[in-house]
Amino acid sequence: MNNNLETGNIGKLLLSLAIPSIIAQLVNVLYNMVDRIYIGQMTNGTTAMAALSVALPIVTFVMAFTQLVGTGGAPLCAIRLGEKRQDKAEQIMTTSFVMLLTLGLVLTLIIEVFAQPLLVLFGANSETLLLASRYIRIYAIGNIFVMITLGMNAYINTQGFAKFGMATVLIGAILNIILDPIFIFVFNMGVSGAALATILAQCVSALWVLKFLFGKKSTIHMRKEYVKVDPKICIAIMSLGISPFVMQSTESLLQISFNNQLLNYGGNIAVATMAILLSLQQFVTLPLQGLCQGAQPIMSYNYGAKNFERVRNTFKLVFFLCLGLSFVCTGTVLIFSKTFVSIFASDPMTVKFASWAIRIYLVGMLTFGMQIACQQSFMALGQAKISLSMALLRKVILLIPLIYILPIIMGTSSMAISLSQPIASMVYDSGRCFSVLFAEPVSDILAACTTTLMFMRFYKKNLVD
Repeated sequence: MNNNLETGNIGKLLLSLAIPSIIAQLVNVLYNMVDRIYIGQMTNGTTAMAALSVALPIVTFVMAFTQLVGTGGAPLCAIRLGEKRQDKAEQIMTTSFVMLLTLGLVLTLIIEVFAQPLLVLFGANSETLLLASRYIRIYAIGNIFVMITLGMNAYINTQGFAKFGMATVLIGAILNIILDPIFIFVFNMGVSGAALATILAQCVSALWVLKFLFGKKSTIHMRKEYVKVDPKICIAIMSLGISPFVMQSTESLLQISFNNQLLNYGGNIAVATMAILLSLQQFVTLPLQGLCQGAQPIMSYNYGAKNFERVRNTFKLVFFLCLGLSFVCTGTVLIFSKTFVSIFASDPMTVKFASWAIRIYLVGMLTFGMQIACQQSFMALGQAKISLSMALLRKVILLIPLIYILPIIMGTSSMAISLSQPIASMVYDSGRCFSVLFAEPVSDILAACTTTLMFMRFYKKNLVD
């Protein structure tokens, strides 16, 4: 596979690596949606969906630590392979595995002890706290399985075995789809059943990942001599992984900010809608992540080998494919918003509210292809500091402040009141609900333009012979 990364036709190679990753991410979209689809069809679907919405920041925070280690170590591993330093690549992978195990145990303990106060902080009220607590405490038991599956699967993909990486996601998704209705409806476990189905599915996926990495097909293997981790390797992994960690952990902060503001101005129906909006946003973002994951081994390997022409050609192809894909996926959701929302909700009021909200919330995602292509290329090329600054820009510098500022400065404007008329009778303050959601497209567009300009500057300075 390494020879293909170095000499193979870029277009064909990208397709061979990206298509399985895109399929895996599309399945992952379904995976993430399944709980919400079934929960939305429960008798108390709107309340249960709101409970899930306030639990999601904790789930997202767990994912952030997975990104810190897995997404941080995998490009570094590929760069070392490009430098023909297999021993260092194996040391990085083994260190990542030990770090994931340790973090998984620590996070499980924290969540089990502090679940209720955290959920109240994240927007739970008297109606949603008990359901959210049941969900997250069961989910926390399986933290280690989730982190091994997602964190170590990156090391399968980075070796160029995209089909095996896709199989990891498929196994978990299919099991989750089968188990969800059994636990939720047949055993009448509700949201607790959804959490149990998820962790059982992730357990099986984790076993699949480990079976591959310890098997003969893997180019690199975990070694006993590296189990005692080198702090320098840990720092190197986290230095590169800090950008995706910040992106994911700030996603948790975003969910908290959205939940609290929407609860203030719209009540439980608005908070329940947030879970639907996040699911449909994943429909746009995860296929793009799959495409970038397919490109990452090509870019990282050839950057390590100092073959900059192949890096340039790969980036150009990925950039335009991402931009086109973001237009297609976002446009599809915007045009058929009611159809998509109806998958998650049966209550007519929730469907009406969410169908209106999605057209505001998602419109800026038309430009997201630019953002993710440049952001992930910085990651693939080991540019942790630039990648981190761009991650902070979109969410921390722009979006989180705007969620709180826009309702104050435009919540009573004629624009906000006019555009929020369809939901005026459902919420406390429709104009401010609109303003909270409008923060998303404003930050999306500004961040996409800035990140693209920054990468063009890096491109001219470092990738042109």
